Amino acid sequence: MPHTLIVEDDRDSAEMLAELIKGEGFSTATAHTLAEARQQLALREPDLVLLDLALPDGSGMDLFADRPEAFAGSEVVMITGHASLDTSIQALRLGATDYLVKPINFRHLKNILSRVTPTGEMQKRIANFEKNVSDVGRFGPLWGRSKIMQEIYHQVARVARTSVSVLVTGQSGTGKEVVAQAIHELSRRRDRAFLAVNCGAISPQLIESEMFGHEKGSFTGAARQHQGYFERAKGGTLLLDEITEMPLDLQVKLLRVLETRMFQRIGGTESIETDVRIVAATNRDPLEAVATGKLREDLLYRLNVFRIDVPPLNERREDVELLANNFLAELNVQENAAKHFTPAAIQALTAHGWPGNVRQLRNAVQRAFIMAEDNDIDAGHLSFDAMSMPQASANDGASVTVRVGTSIAEMERKLIFATLDYCGGRREQAAELLGVSPKTLYNRLREYERDRER
Repeated sequence: MPHTLIVEDDRDSAEMLAELIKGEGFSTATAHTLAEARQQLALREPDLVLLDLALPDGSGMDLFADRPEAFAGSEVVMITGHASLDTSIQALRLGATDYLVKPINFRHLKNILSRVTPTGEMQKRIANFEKNVSDVGRFGPLWGRSKIMQEIYHQVARVARTSVSVLVTGQSGTGKEVVAQAIHELSRRRDRAFLAVNCGAISPQLIESEMFGHEKGSFTGAARQHQGYFERAKGGTLLLDEITEMPLDLQVKLLRVLETRMFQRIGGTESIETDVRIVAATNRDPLEAVATGKLREDLLYRLNVFRIDVPPLNERREDVELLANNFLAELNVQENAAKHFTPAAIQALTAHGWPGNVRQLRNAVQRAFIMAEDNDIDAGHLSFDAMSMPQASANDGASVTVRVGTSIAEMERKLIFATLDYCGGRREQAAELLGVSPKTLYNRLREYERDRER
């Protein structure tokens, strides 16, 4: 039976919480001061701690400063009189995983109780992930042994046990969605849904319905009730990919949902509570996106509680061979084959620049697998031309000149059009050369067309 420690100075509130939690199958202990809480921690390590910030003999956060190791196997939920971003960040840094606002919403509390992991299980899972890095170079769905990736693993393990929002940044093709999956798999939400939505791939007219759902008859074509991503991901994790492509008016509504944990379907009057962990991803610089009006500053602050920057593949070249062999192993299983790379092929793979990052590497392996008629995949079977044009340089006359003081947005626009000219208008090849997805390039071009029309 999982054990809960309730640290609350109001004795009536503490007893009420204890009775509610017992009804969910937990044993409980209560403490009304920091001193009593320290005594209870010495008697038994809890699986869950409900910790009031305001106590007669100090702040609840003082317990972290005293004995951070006492909470190593516990889920700590702060109880506060009001929710604020500063409180969330401070609680995260000290090791809290969530917070409850007074008066406590019992449905929110039940959601937290449903995710409680027995003491030590979370640490065992993280230890298994870390052991796999040493054994086979894998951390959950992520692959790599490089030092920079091991730092990513440390960040994922640190934030996975919390419920705070995460912002994942990096070039197109670096594996931002896979990082989000790793966070989900290590979290207490791992048994619930993981859903990913590309904010740049949905029509602006439909994206609100896709996010929050709609009622039957709420607009032309709404023939039935539709549940949006926030309902379908209940209790789990929702990845908002290409968050900077979300319309600004919807960003306002998203911010409100993140702050209140409530939303309404389009055409509906009922407020629906949501219990979803948000991971946002972008291949833009977030501050640049704010400066150019693509991302609301207040939403950035709400999402950027914990940021993970995924490195490009050319900064972790020692992982190329491991990744390529993993992709090849998957293909061998799928096709019942036994193909392998020759030393010359490995040398060619590790020497390439990979402007399209891990996604481009996977494509190269798949193409080589098809081209090799026997089990040996040689350097001659590898083809990079179809995936990336040669790098522009002063030798071939391809260049972009800008004046000092030109805005970053204008520099980006000039570079995109110059690269399209260099590639003869072939958008897929231009996207690979620029290190972005074709979809992202299409979105940028649509923006420029709308700006021109305005």
